[in-house]
Amino acid sequence: MSALNFDDRVVIVTGAGNGLGRSHALAFAARGARVVVNDLGGTATGEGSDASAADKVVAEIVAAGGEAVASHESVTDGGRIIECALDNFGRVDVLVNNAGILRDKAFHNMTGEDWDLVYNVHVRGAYSVSHAAWPYLREQEYGRLIFTASAAGLYGNFGQANYSMAKLGLHGLAQTLAIEGAKRNIVANTIAPIAGSRMTATIMPPQIVEQLKPAFVTPLVLKLCHASHREGGGLYEVGAGWMGKLRWERSKGHGFPVSAPLTPEDVVAQWERITDFTDADHPASGQAALMSMIGNLQNR
Repeated sequence: MSALNFDDRVVIVTGAGNGLGRSHALAFAARGARVVVNDLGGTATGEGSDASAADKVVAEIVAAGGEAVASHESVTDGGRIIECALDNFGRVDVLVNNAGILRDKAFHNMTGEDWDLVYNVHVRGAYSVSHAAWPYLREQEYGRLIFTASAAGLYGNFGQANYSMAKLGLHGLAQTLAIEGAKRNIVANTIAPIAGSRMTATIMPPQIVEQLKPAFVTPLVLKLCHASHREGGGLYEVGAGWMGKLRWERSKGHGFPVSAPLTPEDVVAQWERITDFTDADHPASGQAALMSMIGNLQNR
């Protein structure tokens, strides 16, 4: 098996000053990529800034013989991050949307600021950088994008209504970009990682955080971002040396005759069938999901 190299590729990793982002940036550089290390350098809850976060990772890459530049912009200013790549390296090939913060509170205690700041960093930030890169990826007919979701977005988690909303929203964005980019060799995928970081340190025991090394996640990111990977729209859980792909599952459901009035009591009568996942379906697209419902229009 040939090595997955990134020679002559320009890779942007947001939130690359620590944790997963740092791991990704170092690994891309070690395999030949020229890397834009983006990090505002704020706290895990989104306050302040510190240029040294990105600068230290750049120094590590350069000391190891790689090429990298620092970008200290907020991800909400995505145009400047893309300009940094173009000014220094002349192109952009890979974008890893990794930047994130936490503002954990039970929903009844959550403020508008808590909600908006998490949305702005995760969702608007990923949109801003991806949207600024999109014209260049389309023109060169090549691009690889990663969006970073979370188990909180997939399953929910107490005290993380804002974070859960943002993380599942990123997968929706990735799925659509995978569809829109397919004809131009632009591949977008989503990972839902678990790794030790300053964010997980607030919700997990120290001994577990220490074992959940970012290096267990990064190899999947490199695989998904390589030129040889052409499958987009995927969602992958990854961490602790384990990886798996997720897909939507839907019960067979029940089709009611459309020629007669439908009542809540009819729904109650068929509830077990409506919610029975025996021999479940796995719709692969919105069109496939819609066909079962449209087909029921013939049920008279």
